[in-house]
Amino acid sequence: MSVDGWNTVLVLGGTRSGKSEFAESLVADAPTVRYVATAADAPADDAEWAARLAAHRERRPETWTTEETAADPRRLADVLAAAGPNETLLVDDLGGWVTVLLDPAHQPADDTATIAELAAAVRSCAARLVLVSPEVGLSLVPTTPLGRAFTDALGAANRAVADACDAVVLVVAGQAAWLKPGAAHPATVPAQAGRVQTGPAQTGLTQTGSAQTGAAGVASGVGGSVAASEPSPEVFTPTPPATPDAAHGAEPTGTAWAAPTMALPMVATGLVIQPGMELPMPDEYTGPQAIERLATLDVPGSGLGVLERAVGFAAATQGTPTPAPWGSARVLLLHGDHLGGAAAGTVEGESARRARQARAGQGALARLAAESGAELQVVEAPSSAPMEAEPTLTGEQVEVALRYGWRLAEEAADAGVRLLVLGACGAGTEAAAAAVLVATAGAEAPAVLPRVLTDSGEIDDAAWMTRCAAVRDALHRTRNSPRSAKDVLAELGGGDIAVATGVLLGATARRLPVMLDGPVGVAAAMVTRDLAGQARHWCLLADHGGHPAVRLGADVLGLTPLLDLRLDLGEGANALAALPLLRSVLALAAALPAHPSLGGGEDDEQDSEPDFREPEPAGPGPTSTDEPDFREPEPAGPGPTSTGPESEPVDPSGRRAG
Repeated sequence: MSVDGWNTVLVLGGTRSGKSEFAESLVADAPTVRYVATAADAPADDAEWAARLAAHRERRPETWTTEETAADPRRLADVLAAAGPNETLLVDDLGGWVTVLLDPAHQPADDTATIAELAAAVRSCAARLVLVSPEVGLSLVPTTPLGRAFTDALGAANRAVADACDAVVLVVAGQAAWLKPGAAHPATVPAQAGRVQTGPAQTGLTQTGSAQTGAAGVASGVGGSVAASEPSPEVFTPTPPATPDAAHGAEPTGTAWAAPTMALPMVATGLVIQPGMELPMPDEYTGPQAIERLATLDVPGSGLGVLERAVGFAAATQGTPTPAPWGSARVLLLHGDHLGGAAAGTVEGESARRARQARAGQGALARLAAESGAELQVVEAPSSAPMEAEPTLTGEQVEVALRYGWRLAEEAADAGVRLLVLGACGAGTEAAAAAVLVATAGAEAPAVLPRVLTDSGEIDDAAWMTRCAAVRDALHRTRNSPRSAKDVLAELGGGDIAVATGVLLGATARRLPVMLDGPVGVAAAMVTRDLAGQARHWCLLADHGGHPAVRLGADVLGLTPLLDLRLDLGEGANALAALPLLRSVLALAAALPAHPSLGGGEDDEQDSEPDFREPEPAGPGPTSTDEPDFREPEPAGPGPTSTGPESEPVDPSGRRAG
């Protein structure tokens, strides 16, 4: 589906306005669509109406299924209520539905109650839903009682359904004008399932469901794009570096980074991120189907091994048993330092140098991004106060960071990104992630904090003990504090983990998979369990890197690492090193046919001459083609003369009997 931020959309328009074509374009990228036809079949004497219906049928792809509800107008609400979260429905249109509702065959009928039932079904529909309806409020008042009854009933239905839908768009002369939400949106925006309660004073959204705020004010799912008062950091694709001068150790220069460093912008939005949000889940059927399909492929060996999980993950997140390789990937490198004991043992200014290096298209991360054709976006997160002495962020900073991360994920989805890679390069990130794991998983700081290494590769035990003490003191300071997601982010997590949490939530809402790489992303995934438990199902872990916090967090989240290479190239770079392998696996799984014994096609060369040929004799040989290649050796001396019957001819195949 191709609508940003909404699960249900009402498309209004006049006659021949292009409303049906526009609605069909919104679901064009859905794997399957259930087309719900509401109009009755054309009478035998109405060729023009029959031609209209035929044109609608011809436009539908073969993968779509059609369901008709013209026999009973109340059945439409039942169809919507029974639809599952993995389905996409297109209802065309409510004008035909009202016509059937007012048909004398269905009278007496309580049209007001039936319309209310339909609106309730739309509001509670778990599927992605697009409804089409004629806009008759701008036309002349009909001169007949039946015409006025139709106009009144359709107007009431449009108002009720529009109030229940997340978004409403009016199509005039083929041009889409978004009526709800009030913020400007392009004519076609990528899909997102779910809604979030928003404040009408801050946006043009009409609230759905309860008008209460707080945890009870969150409607099912998420809706509404996150507006920005400042531009996001620049996104660039690093270019492959020139051959380095090994003799002088020169480092080639990649794509320049021209944008200034951005501080975290204030986001002017009414989006409410609260516990218990209902975000979409990956397709529960296509993942197992993809795994089962792998067992049928024509491969000489036993298959893809543990990398089957990557195929299953891609299939579930893409909604198809034959997933495509992730063609467009973007790395989000979060840079935000943690002050105090969390940063013990780090070189001052080292994290900023790494961020500048990535912006300049240099270093391991930028080079791997260039090799894999991935985009790179360096994101500045707010610095975090010493956790052992005070909260790392204020409550307002946490809200801003969450919305900022959400917006980064939305922008990536709008740009056509198919995979996000999440990494960080701030000082003290390991201690902050350890503190989050201690608070959310009951771990012990020494068990999840890795040893600290100096620039020369020596172990710095004093710095490690300082980090452990900082986490211990922070947990002691907050021993009586709540352990909700936002409290953990404010007291312990800090800016980079808060932004990462927003990224995971926004990516989940936009059905965008995320490859985690390092403790910051894993800690953020732990926090999302309280806000939206669906987020972890959109996360993929390529390698734990031997990091104890990553290993523990992955075990709690149920994320089994695909590889055990123990790479330590920096967050983000480890995932990019594994990305070409995962892309190759997906490409192979999609391209290989089934084994011939299971009904797969043979190779094209099967019916042609074999490539192998018998070698030509080096010298003169017999001219007869019937003469076998194998001959019994001539006897060295005189032998017995046979007086018996003539012996049987030699087998032309050249093989001996027996």
